Amino acid sequence: MNLQKMFEMQKLLDDRIIKEKGLEGQDLLPNLILALQVELAECANEWRGFKHWSNDQEPRTKHPLEVSPNGTFRKGGNPLLEEYVDCLHFLLSIGNKIGVKEYAPIKYFMLTNDITGLFNSIFKLIGQWDRLFLFIDHDPYHFVMYQFLQLGEALGFTRQEIETAYMEKNVVNHQRQQEGD
Repeated sequence: MNLQKMFEMQKLLDDRIIKEKGLEGQDLLPNLILALQVELAECANEWRGFKHWSNDQEPRTKHPLEVSPNGTFRKGGNPLLEEYVDCLHFLLSIGNKIGVKEYAPIKYFMLTNDITGLFNSIFKLIGQWDRLFLFIDHDPYHFVMYQFLQLGEALGFTRQEIETAYMEKNVVNHQRQQEGD
């Protein structure tokens, strides 16, 4: 997976959004952090494995058949992967915002490798981020990125699947900007 290329692609998208929406000079980091947490919750919801009260704990990996705008049926994608990649978009945006030039794949001691534990750990780590300190010390960011990549593996995604899905979603996000969504 070429994270460096994805950082660069995300910066282009973020710069476009900031320019087109007139957001120059605004502190968008709090929005990005909250958006990451929301998308992470949506990813957990698509995974469903924590729902011990439900008889339906199978991950949502296929959309049902959908009707396209022209009236034809189309097969949807993988909702779990889509939500995971949405998280990646915001994680890359945060990295760009705090000045991360590249991901430093530092191996960290992990307290858990089960999926629920990884989700909980990532939420906790993000909640402990000190916005100002993130600009000075990128280790807390790298730790979240490391755990997030471990989560992707635990969910069964290959690095190539993640990169391909990211590239496809980046195109969609540019189209949305073009269309005013």
